[in-house]
Amino acid sequence: MLYAALGGTLFFLPLNLIQVQRYSPTSAGAALLPFILIMSLLSRWSGGLVARYGPKLPVVVGPVITAVGYLLFLMPRIGGNYWTNFFLPVVVLGLGIAITVAPLTTTVMSSIEQNRAGIASGVNNAVARTASLIAIAVFGVVMLHVFKTRLDHTLTTANLPASVAQSLQSQSIKLAAIDIPKNVNPATQQLIRGAVDASFVSGFRWVTAIAAALAAASALTTLFWIWGTPTSRSPLNTVVVRPNSI
Repeated sequence: MLYAALGGTLFFLPLNLIQVQRYSPTSAGAALLPFILIMSLLSRWSGGLVARYGPKLPVVVGPVITAVGYLLFLMPRIGGNYWTNFFLPVVVLGLGIAITVAPLTTTVMSSIEQNRAGIASGVNNAVARTASLIAIAVFGVVMLHVFKTRLDHTLTTANLPASVAQSLQSQSIKLAAIDIPKNVNPATQQLIRGAVDASFVSGFRWVTAIAAALAAASALTTLFWIWGTPTSRSPLNTVVVRPNSI
């Protein structure tokens, strides 16, 4: 659930930055630098959290912080400064993921015998990749539905010519990359662009809200299904998983 939330959100965030907020591709990539730096700088520290606190605490606290980061993405509107709109959500998201990923990997690797650690690592990676792919597909359906609903409502109230409205509706699968008709006056073009951007932002907020719910659900999964017990075969706490969670 946590990797699904991350993969789905990071797929649509660059589209928001480039197509709606008018960032260049380079600027959109740079906007995620705080996330990358926090992950890199804190990975060694977070990896030791399992030895200090056991497997449960970091893998509960991390997703909760991650959920807060997703909720902060509900705030940015169209336009505005990066530092007031996206910097804080990216930082909080990076902090939550940094606290989670290394302890989660350590937890998985130490949950079984050492001679099967490679299998555990493979399963962990496969789950992460599969979750991201499924999330992009599901979040895409949600995004498209919200986008089309909001755009259709706005176009209906704007009383645009039928040919213009039909052209826009037929392109809705492009989301914010819709081509604005050239045969309308500049004021109408600006109105259409504003409607398209607002529709995308509405869809993106739904995506981040679902991601926040998934992150919170992953914390609850850890809270009720996993606890640590010291063992003599590893300096780390070994995870014990309840049978009904397998």
